[in-house]
Amino acid sequence: MLPEIQPAKLARSLQPFDDPDWLFELKHDGFRSLAYLENAHCRLVSRRRNTYKSFEVLPSALECLRAQSAILDGEIVALDSNGVSQFKELLYRRGRAVFFAFDLLWLNDTDLRQTPLIERKKKLRRLIEGSEIIYAQHVEQDGKLFFQEVCERNLEGPVCKRRMGVYAEHGWLKIKNPHYTQTEGRHEMFEAFHEQRKSRKSPSAKP
Repeated sequence: MLPEIQPAKLARSLQPFDDPDWLFELKHDGFRSLAYLENAHCRLVSRRRNTYKSFEVLPSALECLRAQSAILDGEIVALDSNGVSQFKELLYRRGRAVFFAFDLLWLNDTDLRQTPLIERKKKLRRLIEGSEIIYAQHVEQDGKLFFQEVCERNLEGPVCKRRMGVYAEHGWLKIKNPHYTQTEGRHEMFEAFHEQRKSRKSPSAKP
């Protein structure tokens, strides 16, 4: 049986920084998920430990990985033709969802959480090579330049992780792009989405 793992949390950092001991990845705008693969069956589990049931294609793609068992940390995202995550498309289940994998916590009965991040990422890349799963690329040291590029492209922001860090509940940092436009109207969008779900479930709703 695979252990139930609490996803690593992201703390806020106000300023970008350069540091050779850190890696910098792109923060995609989607739903955080742990993928549990065991006995050719995959479950996608949210931060609140709910199982995602509306992304039928994704478990099938993960079940094709050559592993007896594995736990991947990642983000469910909907990408446009330019490879940019579109949260509204994901929320309303439009377009094609993909799994953006940025960590490997378990592989074939081996717990990797105490293995340095850079080694976990190497194993992750080999595991998902040739599959439909997207590997989270990173840059090293040049966090300020990466943040500038992220902002110029109107992306959400970078995630900063210690290169030799173990997987723990705390330790990762996120730096938000203050001008990221997809957060505008986010609260109202969620309210509208939940109202639509209620109306669909209502007994008086038309079939």
